[in-house]
This record gives sequence, structure tokens and C-alpha cells, in this order.
Amino acid sequence: MHELSRSSGLRVDLLDTDAVRAAVRDAAPEAVYHLAARAHVGESWREPEAYLHDNAAMTLHLLEAVRAEAPDCHVVVVGSSELYGPPASLPVDEAAPLRPQNPYAVSKASADLLAGFFGDAHGLRIVRARAFNHAGPGQEPIYAIASFARQIAAGIEAGEDPVRIVTGNPDARRDYTDVRDVVRAYRELAERAEPGVYNVCSGRPASAAELLAALARATGVGVDHVVDPALRRANEVMEVRGSYERLRAATGWEPVIPLERTLADTVTWWREQIRAGRASERVHE
Repeated sequence: MHELSRSSGLRVDLLDTDAVRAAVRDAAPEAVYHLAARAHVGESWREPEAYLHDNAAMTLHLLEAVRAEAPDCHVVVVGSSELYGPPASLPVDEAAPLRPQNPYAVSKASADLLAGFFGDAHGLRIVRARAFNHAGPGQEPIYAIASFARQIAAGIEAGEDPVRIVTGNPDARRDYTDVRDVVRAYRELAERAEPGVYNVCSGRPASAAELLAALARATGVGVDHVVDPALRRANEVMEVRGSYERLRAATGWEPVIPLERTLADTVTWWREQIRAGRASERVHE
């Protein structure tokens, strides 16, 4: 996603330097949340140049605009736990070295370092939020939980039991946080945290196999788990688990939505989307 939403409801391409500066000038923001990025690891292997260029350029253009037009506002630059790469120890805290292992991760490390530079060199109030995996209703199915939930929702709607679900590596474990908790963390960081680096995570990792077992419990249907070797990532890190102690100390934030609710709510959302799609098809017949 390359866009900046303006208060007027217009969208601005963050690769357009002049448009970004005009948007920040017009909005006169008190806080800026920078989440726009190309954001899919698998695609980044196929389009490394686009990822490296666009994610750094979008961040640079936004920060230059803030420096020129709104230097007193609070900026939350959202990064990714992918920039840490294979952890030397668990849980991963903010002092861990950056060892990105794919083009997306390299691009996010570049954006993170740019944000740190602008804070140091220009005195901007920048928080660098390093978000670990998050999930919830509305997420695109290019991400693990959204994909699994959509597959199980489609199976339930089709009357299947068990439901066939295809995954990549069943054993790689990731630190998942409900997106509603993540959004709350970003707000807390903008309003209460001093400039610096903060992990946003739950500290509770789960594998694909564990997620499918939890989905089966949440929905009451059986799961026929199929592992597709083509979905395995190159250079995949087998376990990622973060520490959010710095975030908690700065803001009092804690994740409050359990994984089971995230899974159930996501399946419910996908079932509603499937039903709405069918209703739309009937209308147009």
C-alpha cells in the first residue's frame, strides 16, 4: 500500500514527494501513524527491487514532509519483527541486532533506520514500533491466520466436516497479537511513549499446527491438514517470540484479547464475507 489518507478523505501516493508534503501541510497533524508499505515476504522474493525502493522511499518522503511541515507532531513508524531475523535468544527484545533474512525484512530495516536517523539528526518525536505478527477480522488472506480462517469458513459454509486446510511449514512458531490490541498499542505509543524503539507483541507464539487445532476447537469442526511444500519460505526462522516489557513500562499496555477470540472472530468475519458474496451473486443473476 502506497497511500496516505488525508483528513479530507483523499488518498495520496507516498511515492509522490510533492503530494506527500502538501498532504502533511494541509492536515497539520498532531500525530502521524506510518504503516504504508509493501508487506508480503513471499512477494518480496519475486520483486526485491520494488520492495527495497518503495518501502524506503515512502518512509523518507513522509519524514521529510513532517520535518518541513509538522516538526512538532508525534510520529509512529511501524516496522516489523522480520528485521530481527534469526533470534540469538528468546524472547527478542529491542536490543537484539538486526539480521534481516528476506527482501521485505531488509526494506523494513532500512525504513526503521531512516526513522531513527530523522529522530537523531532532526529532533523529530519518532517512535519506532516493531510489530510482530498480528491478525484479526478484515486481514487479507496472504497472511497465515487470515488464510486458515478463510479456508475453514468456506468449508463450514459448504457443509464440510472435516475441512481441508492447506498450510506451509506446520512447525514454525510466530508471536501473534490481535490487531485490535496492536492498534491500541500504536495509540498509546503516540500519546505516552518517549521517542525510541518498542516491540509490539504478545510473547505467546503458536505454530500453524497449533493454530489449526485451536480453530477446530473454536468452530467445532474437524480439520484435514495438508502441508504444501511450495508454501514453505526460504530461510525461514523456526520460532519468533518477542518481549513487550519496554512498551508496558512506557505506557502500561498489555495484550488483552486471547488468541482463541482472534481466531473465532476471524472465522465469523470470513463467513459473513462469503455469505455477502453469494447474496451479491444472486442479485446480479
